[in-house]
Amino acid sequence: MLRPSFNRSLLVPRHWPAWLGVAVIWLIARLPQRALLWLGRRIGGLVLRIPSARRRIAEANIALCFPELDATARKALVDANLRDIGLMLVEFALGWMGTDRRMAEIPTRIDGLQHLEAARAQGKGVLLVGGHFSHLELCARLVSQRIRIAGMYRRMDSDVFEWVVLRARLHYAAAMFDKDDIRGTVKYLRAGGTLWYAPDQDMRSKDTVFAPFFGVPAATITATHHLARMAGAVVIPFFHRRLPAGQGYALRLGAPLQDFPGTDALADTARINACIEQMVREAPEQYLWVHKRFKTRPPGAPNIY
Repeated sequence: MLRPSFNRSLLVPRHWPAWLGVAVIWLIARLPQRALLWLGRRIGGLVLRIPSARRRIAEANIALCFPELDATARKALVDANLRDIGLMLVEFALGWMGTDRRMAEIPTRIDGLQHLEAARAQGKGVLLVGGHFSHLELCARLVSQRIRIAGMYRRMDSDVFEWVVLRARLHYAAAMFDKDDIRGTVKYLRAGGTLWYAPDQDMRSKDTVFAPFFGVPAATITATHHLARMAGAVVIPFFHRRLPAGQGYALRLGAPLQDFPGTDALADTARINACIEQMVREAPEQYLWVHKRFKTRPPGAPNIY
């Protein structure tokens, strides 16, 4: 897939603030790893201290998903999650604009590649199903050092960032498919491609069902079921987490889901949510709890936020 061509209209004055933001991101990505993590922690400390709607969203989500925690434990998890946002910001910068040499220097452990190799030996495409963790962009790039992957994405509001980020992603990804490009995605998977995909956000799409997530009905897109069915693809859970004390990242490809897809889109979607829930429980502070995961509610159910 060719990188997007540059349009001179991106240089008009109204885009200059966006270009300034791009420059800041580029500079952050050039920081040494220790300095980058230090900056992320400092930003996270600011996020923690500044009152915001995001804190209230995280509090609501965590209270709903971890009813077994007492008030002290819930507050500790919320605080840890807000601090993690600072690391998320610098990790996005590194994932987008870090050099290949820099990526190679990041301590990374990848387990379970034999599952992917077995699927490829059968000539099948693979859906690597993951979740929206703070380090998702960086870990997608880290795993791309070992395997060729594509991704699905939602177009950015800023034309400048759309051009910059898509160009950056296509530096390491085989292709990037718009979330609505089902035909192109299926064609890629049928050809034996590997696609990273995260179906764990409330997309407010018509192709959703209410499937349990931490025991709570969550509006979830059924695309994993349909993509696997149309493309004959294998679905492999993709776990990733940041290790403590600057030890790097642990990535793991789980065993392929057996008898997937089935005949019931709701049952398959519930299985996917259960996989993502398992991922979250391994590193709950690193999940994107500030997203309104339960914004769409079943008929008659009260609002969460």
